[in-house]
Amino acid sequence: METRKFQVEMEINGEMTEIEIRAGETLLHVLRNKLGLTGPKPGCLNGDCGACTVMVGELPFKSCIMLAVEAVGHKITTIEGLHDTPIQRAFIEHFAFQCGYCTPGFIINCHSLLQNHPNPSGETIKSWLSSNICRCTSYQEINEAVRSVIKSD
Repeated sequence: METRKFQVEMEINGEMTEIEIRAGETLLHVLRNKLGLTGPKPGCLNGDCGACTVMVGELPFKSCIMLAVEAVGHKITTIEGLHDTPIQRAFIEHFAFQCGYCTPGFIINCHSLLQNHPNPSGETIKSWLSSNICRCTSYQEINEAVRSVIKSD
């Protein structure tokens, strides 16, 4: 039985892209293997670690468990689509990474957090950070990076 393929248009990092996808392909596979966007990383491949996090609209999603067909019609943002955002600079200034494998997913998640909650509480930050796993550094530096870019009224 042949796998069904679809020719679709997707908005990725602000650009419309026409691509052929299979019904069962994950967004992570399409981004990395068909479009060369290697910022989202394969980690656990079951939605636990967050290394594959991308923004779909204004919210973070684990691209390893999202079918590419589900992303059609939505704006997709990967780490490659962020350009010198405050959270990217804050990660550097606060040494919020070590090996860097999980960093793109964390930055996307934190960027989305700050877009949705410009002045998040400590509990909100903790809750959002819990969706990503880092094995190399403490979450303290990541938390400090987020807190450094909070817009207080």
